[in-house]
Amino acid sequence: MKLPSSRSAFAASTLAGAALVAMAGSAFAGNDPTPNPGDTAWMLTSSLLVLMMSIPGLALFYGGLVRTKNMAAVLSQTFAIVSLVGVIWAVYGYSFAFGDGGSLNHYVGGFNKLFLKGVTGAANAPTFTPGHVIPEFAFFVFQMTFAMITPALIIGAFAERMKFSAVLLFTALWVTFIYFPVAHWVWGVADPNALVDAATQLAAAPDEAAKAAAQAKIDEIAGNVGWLAGKGALDFAGGTVVHINAGIAGLVGAIVVGKRIGYGKEALAPHSLTLSMVGASLLWVGWFGFNAGSNLEANGTTALAFVNTMVATAAAALSWMIVEWLIKGKPSLLGLITGAVAGLVAVTPASGFAGPMGSIVLGLAVSPICLFFVDVIKKKVGYDDALDVFGVHCIGGITGALATGLLVNPDFGGVGITDYTNLESYAGTYDMVAQMKAQGTAVVATLLFSGIGSAILYKVVDLVVGLRPAPDQEREGLDITDHGERAYNY
Repeated sequence: MKLPSSRSAFAASTLAGAALVAMAGSAFAGNDPTPNPGDTAWMLTSSLLVLMMSIPGLALFYGGLVRTKNMAAVLSQTFAIVSLVGVIWAVYGYSFAFGDGGSLNHYVGGFNKLFLKGVTGAANAPTFTPGHVIPEFAFFVFQMTFAMITPALIIGAFAERMKFSAVLLFTALWVTFIYFPVAHWVWGVADPNALVDAATQLAAAPDEAAKAAAQAKIDEIAGNVGWLAGKGALDFAGGTVVHINAGIAGLVGAIVVGKRIGYGKEALAPHSLTLSMVGASLLWVGWFGFNAGSNLEANGTTALAFVNTMVATAAAALSWMIVEWLIKGKPSLLGLITGAVAGLVAVTPASGFAGPMGSIVLGLAVSPICLFFVDVIKKKVGYDDALDVFGVHCIGGITGALATGLLVNPDFGGVGITDYTNLESYAGTYDMVAQMKAQGTAVVATLLFSGIGSAILYKVVDLVVGLRPAPDQEREGLDITDHGERAYNY
C-alpha cells in the first residue's frame, strides 16, 4: 500500500540514519534492545497514577456531584467497572486492541495475545525511539488502566438512573465493540525498532533485488498500522480514544435512558462538593501518569508532557472561574474543578506535541467552550447529561484533538512531529493542512463510530436486562434499590 505522507517522510529519514547505523555495526540490527530500569519504573508508576484517577479519583469526583441517596451506587459502579474491565483486558482486550489483526489489522487487533499468550516477564514492547523497549507487562498494565477509566467516564452522563446490571453489561459490550477497535485505530503504530532494522538491511543490501526486498519490508511495517494512525492522526494520550469516545457514548446514553425524575423541576444539587474537590485533585495528580506516561519512556518528551499537563490545567481552571465570575457574579468551587478537568481533557492529545505556551492558550480557550455547552447548549437542547460528560469530555476532547494539529506546529512552539512514531531526529516536515485533515478525520470517525455503536448497545442492554429502575426505586435511590446499603448512616 502507499504510505501516508507522514509515514513516507519517516521511512525516508529513517533510511538516511540507517546508513550510519549500518556503518557502525547496527546497534539495532537483530531488534534486541534491553529495557531501561528508569523507563520501567516510570511506566509502573504511571500505571498506579492512572488507576488512582479511576479509584478513588473519578469515583469521588462523580460521587460528590450526585445526591446522597446515589453516592454508594456511583462508587460501586466505578469500582465494579474497573474490576470488570481489568479481567476483560487480560483475557482478550489487550489482544483486540494491540494484537495482530492480520488482514483486518487496520481496524482491530487479533487473537494472537488471547489470555496473554506470549506475554511473559522476558517479553518486551517497543516505545517510540529506536533501541528502546519496556517490559511488555509494563505496557500491558499501563494500557489496562486506560481501558478501565474510559467506560467509567461514561456513567456520569446517566448518573442516578441506570440499573447496576445494565451498567455492567453495557460496559462489557462497549469496551469490546467500541473501545478496543478505536484504541487500535489510533495507537496501533509501527515498531520503530523493526523499521530501523529493515532500513539497516536496505542500507547494506548488495544488489537491487535485496534492496527491493528490504524496501518492501519497510513499506509493510510502516503500513500495517491502525487506519487513523496511518492517516497521521496525533493523539498523545487519549483525546479521541478516551474522551471523545466516552463523551459521545455518554450523550447517547443520557438521551436513550431519559431524564432523571424531577429534572428541571426539583433541586438536584451535588451533595458534597468537598468530596468532588478531593476527586478532582486526585484526577489532576493522576493525570501526570496518564499524559506523561504515554511517552512510554522517561526522557525530555515525558517532561514536556508533564509540564503541559500542569500549565494547561491551571489555565483552564482560572479561565472557567473568571468567565463564570463575569457571567454569574460569583466564582464557584464547582466551576474551578470542572475547568481543571476540561483543561486536563483538552491537553491530553496535545501533551507531548505542543509547547507550554501553546498549552496555556489551549487551557484558557477550552473552558469557555465547555462552559457554553454545559450552561447554554444543554439547556436549549434539553438532554440530561447529569455530570456533564459530553460538555466537558467530548467537547473538551474535540477542542484538544483539533488544537493538537495546530499546536504541534513549530511556529506555535510545538515539536513539529508529523507521525505518532515520534522520533525527534527522524520527524518529517510539518504540514498544517494535512495534519488538520488527519485530526478532523479522527474526530469525526470517533464520533460516528462510538455514537452509533453505543446507541445500538444501549438498545441491546435494554432488551436483555432493562436500562432503568422503576420510578419508585429511582426516587428511593440506587444505593438501597441496587445495593441494599447507604453511603452514609447518620
